[in-house]
Amino acid sequence: MKFNKYTLAFFHTLFFTGCIPSLVHKSENRTVPSAYKDSQDTTNIAKVKWKEYFNDPYLNLLIDTALKNNQDLNIVIQEINISQNEIRSRKGDYLPSIDIKASAGLDKMGRYTRLGSVDENLDIVPGKRFPQPFSDLLIAARASWEIDIWKKLRNARKAAMHRYLSSMEGRNFMVTQIIAEIANAYYELMALDNQLETLKKNIEIQQNALRIVKLEKEAAKVTELAVRKFEAEVLKNQSRQFDIMQKITETENRINFLIGRFPQPVLRHSETFIDLELDTIYAGIPSQLLDNRPDIKQAEQDLQAAKLDIKAAKANFYPSLKITGGIGYNAYNAQYFFSTPESILYYLAGDLVTPLINRNAIKAYYYSASARQIRAVYNYERTLLKAYVEVANQLANISNMQQSFNLKTQQVEALTRSIDISTTLFNSARADYMEVLMTQRDALDSKFELIETKKSQMNAKVNIYQALGGGWN
Repeated sequence: MKFNKYTLAFFHTLFFTGCIPSLVHKSENRTVPSAYKDSQDTTNIAKVKWKEYFNDPYLNLLIDTALKNNQDLNIVIQEINISQNEIRSRKGDYLPSIDIKASAGLDKMGRYTRLGSVDENLDIVPGKRFPQPFSDLLIAARASWEIDIWKKLRNARKAAMHRYLSSMEGRNFMVTQIIAEIANAYYELMALDNQLETLKKNIEIQQNALRIVKLEKEAAKVTELAVRKFEAEVLKNQSRQFDIMQKITETENRINFLIGRFPQPVLRHSETFIDLELDTIYAGIPSQLLDNRPDIKQAEQDLQAAKLDIKAAKANFYPSLKITGGIGYNAYNAQYFFSTPESILYYLAGDLVTPLINRNAIKAYYYSASARQIRAVYNYERTLLKAYVEVANQLANISNMQQSFNLKTQQVEALTRSIDISTTLFNSARADYMEVLMTQRDALDSKFELIETKKSQMNAKVNIYQALGGGWN
């Protein structure tokens, strides 16, 4: 039985196809709970644009500036351009490559070489030997094309496309992070301003109390110890002012860095901080995270790219077919260069190449592609789980902070009234000076805690917007 070359190539391909190692495939789990706290409302604040979600003009101006000037964001944009060029490069791999070659050279054979000895017996023109040195002139168009039989090159291009889309989602995710970071820093700045203003008012109260205690001491109603205690409390709070001022400076500079400018004052409406209202939060349903969260979409694009990488790696086990050809003019003398058809040069060839010896390297690449795909599955599932947990945490945080704020407001009101009561009792010798000091200290701490709670409330407003995937669109 006789086999022609095509039959042999066919059986050869079947043999090595059967030797492709099997892989353990893992699929991603996309299921999420049906609702947050049994709510089926699909209204979602992630669809609200950030300029509408944050209605503070100073804050919106800071965010808008950051989205134009932030260096980290601009770096990511350049990485997107790199990914886009990678797609172009991959597309060129499976298209024919055509170039033009022009060359000129001299060649002299040694007399006692094989070709040189043959020249003795060759006549180009009767009575003349082969010219020495021998010139060679060439101009030709050449083409080469690897036929993408197994879609290896196309899958590589598709993988590059998914990585480009992944970089786009990475940019969107960074936008949400920058918006959240600036908003949180802005509210922290407002909280520090309120703490500083509260501290100054408290220092005034304590200084008035100190003057009263000094008068009481002159009247021999209290000792020097009471005077020193009140004086120490005033000095402690005066020193505390500078700690807050330092934090204000650092927070302002953090905002300035995020928006890409050198340190300068940050405009804000701090006097309205405590009265800021927290609008009703609509979280929608968990399945909306798959469309709204850029990091989930980025992980999904990376997963799709990893799947295509496996297909491209698998194609390395199969034979590859490459076609080459060219046409042009070739002559040893310029006067004959464009003689047609005598000086015309053309060729056409096809190469069928199958890996035989170096299959371990191909297997290693194949296994690595599989491991990267499994890693991408785990990364996708982790990102999805993380997104759900972040939303659940922030929803609970908003509810708890609202109740805490209401109770702390009542606490501040009660302790503020107790300052006047304790001062009146002290003046009538019905309360000890330590009771006055402790009442003032408790009132100050409660006001600070109220400001911190309000800041936590506003941070929760920012964080739930980020957790739901708002801001980038």
